[in-house]
Amino acid sequence: MIKAPLVSVIIPAYNAEKFIEKTLNSVLSQTYKNIEVIVVDDGSHDTTSDIVEFFAQQDSRVILFRQTNAGVAAARNLAIEKSRGEYIAPIDADDIWYSQKLEKQVQCLVSADESVGLVYAWSVGIDEDDVIISDCNYEYYSAWRSIEGKVYPALIYSNFIGNASVPLIRRVCFDEIGGYNCQLKAQNAQGCEDWELYLRIAEYYDFRVVRDFLVGYRQVNGSMSSNYNAMAKSYYLVMRECQRKHPEIPDYIYDLSNSEFKLYLAFKSGACADNWNTLVLIFQAIKLDYTLLLYFWLYKSILIFILKVIAQPLTSLIWNDHDSWMQFRRRFRMYSNKAINSKTVISENQTQDNIQSKSHNNLSEKIKLQRWLKVLQLCQKFEYSLERRNNLPIYLTLKK
Repeated sequence: MIKAPLVSVIIPAYNAEKFIEKTLNSVLSQTYKNIEVIVVDDGSHDTTSDIVEFFAQQDSRVILFRQTNAGVAAARNLAIEKSRGEYIAPIDADDIWYSQKLEKQVQCLVSADESVGLVYAWSVGIDEDDVIISDCNYEYYSAWRSIEGKVYPALIYSNFIGNASVPLIRRVCFDEIGGYNCQLKAQNAQGCEDWELYLRIAEYYDFRVVRDFLVGYRQVNGSMSSNYNAMAKSYYLVMRECQRKHPEIPDYIYDLSNSEFKLYLAFKSGACADNWNTLVLIFQAIKLDYTLLLYFWLYKSILIFILKVIAQPLTSLIWNDHDSWMQFRRRFRMYSNKAINSKTVISENQTQDNIQSKSHNNLSEKIKLQRWLKVLQLCQKFEYSLERRNNLPIYLTLKK
């Protein structure tokens, strides 16, 4: 009987007392039991360490390390360094896993050959009370969040993995391409460390997906993901390095990626009630992708934020900042999820023949589908580096 591989769960934690208990409970309640849970307290000033120590006393699989505040990338790297597992499973200290997350991903990775370095799954957005606040559209995720095999161009086009709590990664990937990028924090550019790592892995390894909603991604205003200025700089540095290393990928892929990311930052800006900056980001997104003008919801969103800029005291009596943010996010989710109203299946080979779609009712849907087919064609043509072991990983070559 083959022994189940050890999975090292790594958790960076900074002032995480509000949610770390929920996170640890979700990890320790996994149906897959052969795990170690390594928490790195990144210089917290609250009771994070006390909570983790209590768990460690109750369950020997939980191990706590402490470091002075050095950022999420350094905390994850320390956890990986101290870990022993064949597989690495990161999770942020405010997210949760549903019970079969690790079991299903381990089964997928064990059955795959060594060319597969990462297995991902689908996420749902949750609020502070663990209530799901995002759409769980299986048809949409099957079409747009299920790409497998060579995924590098698609991963530039969109971070379809979604967040840092999703993947299960072979340890050998870290041995070969290095750990999380600590230089981004040094440049006040935190926020895209996980995306940057996925891109480096995708240069050399295939990806696989478990088609199930297994991760609860917590949406809390004031979290690091709401630091949209730092995230913008982080994104710029990561994509600039990708363009340098892979000039064969067409510029329009980067433009479309940038447009989508601008809209994402607009959500974060809106959540922080920075209404003028939200408008600027929306117009920057439109400048990069004029097809956004085909969506009526965008005009309504622009009008809302113009009114908030002009008459903030008055509009605050009509709706609060959180309500307008939620409305904006729901509208964008409609744009994303309904861009294809057909049943689309993407197989491991990622061939155009595997795309089976019904007729589309409007121009915007057709454009989005055509773009995605081009991205899949680029993935087919993407060549892994033959000299990868002699190349410096991206995190060592980023420049100021």
